[in-house]
Amino acid sequence: MTPRTRQITLLNRVQVGTGRSRDWVVVIATVFLALVVLAALASPFITDAATKQSILDSLLPPGSPGHPLGTDELGRDVLLLTLAGTGSAVAGPLVIAAGSMVLAIAIGTLAGYLRGSVDWVVGRVVDVLLSLPVMLVALVVAGIFGAGYWVTVVMLVLLFSPSDIRIVRAGVTEQAPRPYVEAAQMLSLSPARIMYRHIVPNVWPLIMTNFMLNLAVALVTLSSLSFLGIGVAPGTPDWGRQITDGRGIIGDNPAMLLVPAILIVLVAMAINVLGDHLGERLRERGMQ
Repeated sequence: MTPRTRQITLLNRVQVGTGRSRDWVVVIATVFLALVVLAALASPFITDAATKQSILDSLLPPGSPGHPLGTDELGRDVLLLTLAGTGSAVAGPLVIAAGSMVLAIAIGTLAGYLRGSVDWVVGRVVDVLLSLPVMLVALVVAGIFGAGYWVTVVMLVLLFSPSDIRIVRAGVTEQAPRPYVEAAQMLSLSPARIMYRHIVPNVWPLIMTNFMLNLAVALVTLSSLSFLGIGVAPGTPDWGRQITDGRGIIGDNPAMLLVPAILIVLVAMAINVLGDHLGERLRERGMQ
């Protein structure tokens, strides 16, 4: 075996090993997210038990009998509180990412395909919205209107959509001069059919990758707003609110603060891993 052949063989082995390692990471991320989704679906059924107060069981440390993660100052079980908080931690980001994606597909495709005055107007509106800091706008709106959870979610949908519109618009602009679009135009197909039946499927890998990225960012943003007391009412099971409540008892029961904080980081990482994998698979399928 020549040195060149040995080098190629070693490189192939490294690539195979790296691919297998990455597959395991994707599997772990998928299983973890599946468990999070199950916990989110089950959260409405355990909310009453999670918010049940017992002053006699106040500030129990992790590992206490019947309370694996201890309790808070009101005697609420931290494990149940964390599981019940999964619903609000997951539902809002899903709605934010999905709503932003729908707006981006509808508006970004129009701007990228029709161009001209439509593209100019959309571009100017997007530029204005992109200049607004998301967190600051959320704080101001909440301070003026006293925004609840779902009002905050709708507000974040509107604030997340400008960057998505720009991304979809760029993808559609790149696809518009392609021969398959010209062929569809020669067949006198309607612009709506060309845009949403032919162009959008070819931009789908970009859209899905951006959707997963938005999901992770929305999770962190919504949890940050909950930490600041926006969107989620006091006493409501939520990871961001739980971190706020856990700051005062970190010396007695650090699990109250650390568990939801770690979960936010792990869920965001798992979403990014799965999003990268899904985007690669969609791009490979599109090349075939």
